[in-house]
Amino acid sequence: MNQAQYATQGDIAVITMDNPPVNGLGHALRTGIVEGVRRAQYDPAIKAIVLTGAGKAFSGGADIREFNTPKALAEPNLLTVIRTLEQCAKPVVAAIHSVAMGGGLELAMGCHFRVAAPGAQIALPEVKLGIIPGAGGTQRLPRLVPLEMAVNMIVSGNPVKSEKFKGTRLFDEIVEGDLLAGAVAFARKVVAEGRGLPKVRDLAIEHDDAEAFLQFARNTAKTVAKNFPAPARCIDAIAAALGPSFDAGLARERAIFLEMVQTPESRALRHAFFGERAASKIPDVPEDTPTRPIASAAVVGAGTMGGGIAMNFANAGIPVKVLEAKQEALDKGLATIRANYESTAKKGRMSAEDVEKRMALITPTLRYEDIAQADIVIEAVFEDMAVKESVFRRLDQVMKPGAILATNTSTLDVNRIAAFTGRPQDVIGTHFFSPANVMKLLEIVRGEKTAKDVLATTMQLSKKLRKTGVLSGVCDGFIGNRMIEQYLRQALYMLEEGATPQQIDRAIEKFGFAMGPFRMSDLAGNDVGWYIRKRRYVEHPDLKYPRIADRLCEQGRFGQKTGAGWYRYLPGKREALPDPAVDELIAAYRKESGVAPRKLSDDEIVHRLVFALVNEGARILEEGIALRASDIDMIYLTGYGFPPWRGGPMLYADMVGLYNVVNRMADFAAGSHGDAAFWQPAPLLAKLAAEGKGFNG
Repeated sequence: MNQAQYATQGDIAVITMDNPPVNGLGHALRTGIVEGVRRAQYDPAIKAIVLTGAGKAFSGGADIREFNTPKALAEPNLLTVIRTLEQCAKPVVAAIHSVAMGGGLELAMGCHFRVAAPGAQIALPEVKLGIIPGAGGTQRLPRLVPLEMAVNMIVSGNPVKSEKFKGTRLFDEIVEGDLLAGAVAFARKVVAEGRGLPKVRDLAIEHDDAEAFLQFARNTAKTVAKNFPAPARCIDAIAAALGPSFDAGLARERAIFLEMVQTPESRALRHAFFGERAASKIPDVPEDTPTRPIASAAVVGAGTMGGGIAMNFANAGIPVKVLEAKQEALDKGLATIRANYESTAKKGRMSAEDVEKRMALITPTLRYEDIAQADIVIEAVFEDMAVKESVFRRLDQVMKPGAILATNTSTLDVNRIAAFTGRPQDVIGTHFFSPANVMKLLEIVRGEKTAKDVLATTMQLSKKLRKTGVLSGVCDGFIGNRMIEQYLRQALYMLEEGATPQQIDRAIEKFGFAMGPFRMSDLAGNDVGWYIRKRRYVEHPDLKYPRIADRLCEQGRFGQKTGAGWYRYLPGKREALPDPAVDELIAAYRKESGVAPRKLSDDEIVHRLVFALVNEGARILEEGIALRASDIDMIYLTGYGFPPWRGGPMLYADMVGLYNVVNRMADFAAGSHGDAAFWQPAPLLAKLAAEGKGFNG
């Protein structure tokens, strides 16, 4: 198919980019644009050219389907296309609607004139992939809009609506109504008025003291985005636009772009970008699998998790009923939801009217019969199989045929839960992360009898709820919690060996985690882990586990909710304060266990924690619980606070080198007083390391 449609409206040629879904600037489209411009240029009947986009965008930039392929750099590359537009002997007008981002905006800035529809999203988002614009974006945008605005757009990567550019040189007109008709009329006016062929490269950057401003911006970027080099390098490229030669600035931009593509931070951010898109693809569930309509929902349980899940549906405009066993629990749950919304409104992120609209979508009830017609019901009750059984047997009785029955279990067997019903094909796991109205991750657990349309529907629903849906098979703890258990075991072993909770938390937080294991446990509730461990002791008596956390829980130190856990907490405050009582408890336990404390380095702490994740992740991959390594990384980036500039545990292992990971694990095994067998590399990890390969190819 020709991806650049050529048509004429009298003496105006119209080139329409047509590469769904967002007119990505792949090789075929780039070639088509150049051919269209040349055709119009040599047709004496044509006076001007309008360049626009079909469908949902002017252009979203590079075609991600061509990333890392020869076509991505093949001529005509984007710089060649822009040069063709700029050097055309007839006026070229970009007609922008919906989206002009990245290379799409750079393409438009290479045209002689630009008109836009109201509401179009305009952005140079490359910084979010750890790179900088590479086709003139840092050189042309500061010539078209105020320098402060250009810097903010390029450094943040955030979109700005087209009407915000009124009065700047970026758009010559904002066209109300039919954009193409307005663009053609504008092109004729340009010809009639003899406006010539203005080039953005010939414009000057207007600012009283540009160099001083850019130095201030550079210092700010280095402070705010200290783990990400791209924002400061964007400013370096913009500074090159102040030089005497546009072409020299363009060359400097390109050199910085090529440098940034090679950084580990960019590799990590690009890995996450593609990983998020890959996560929604399930090999045996085609993209055209029919889905079930989700026009209404229900949640069983109005506690912290149930209330947060209900808020997700209300935020997406889907009516949701919340079921509880007792009026007091229902009232408390609804009051918490309202308080959350009102807190958001106080911060200016929502209006009072929005609060009432969302609350109106949430209906409380004490009767199962009231939720019978919901298209999906999510159980969010206590993490106990007997409790789950009673709920699912009742749901099986009352829910309409075809309703999706979902469980929010974080560790329990979804196949057993499905077997409590006469419709296991309708049962699926939807593991939300707390707080459910904030956390982006949704672990979607596929039971052995889960129907494909149920899976496709739930994946689609995750996007409506603005979640990153990641598929997991059934195993104890699924992907995220199964891995975090090994991470927490290592943290406890290191406590026994001589580290303190503060040192372990500080080391892993310095590495980039949002929260260390002990602060995380205090936040989640130490009793939650205790409950799971007690089940483990019965089900897996051979599993070695440090009992130091049990001693803590036996004292009622469950974390923030009790004012004391691994740390102590002042009433109404979340600051984790060291507690001498915990130091005494740890010292007594070491003495009782016959362990002589030693000094652990931060490097050992970090890599024992991270490689514990990696080794278990390798087992999960080998068992087929996770479809791909990037799925594991997406779970840790969106649900567990893994530093985004490191790309997730599996990519981090790839960047360290699996050969080096295996050798380091051997060192840990040799020095371990605890479970040395744990450091035996998973077969997949050992195999890939021996072959010189990585988890991600």
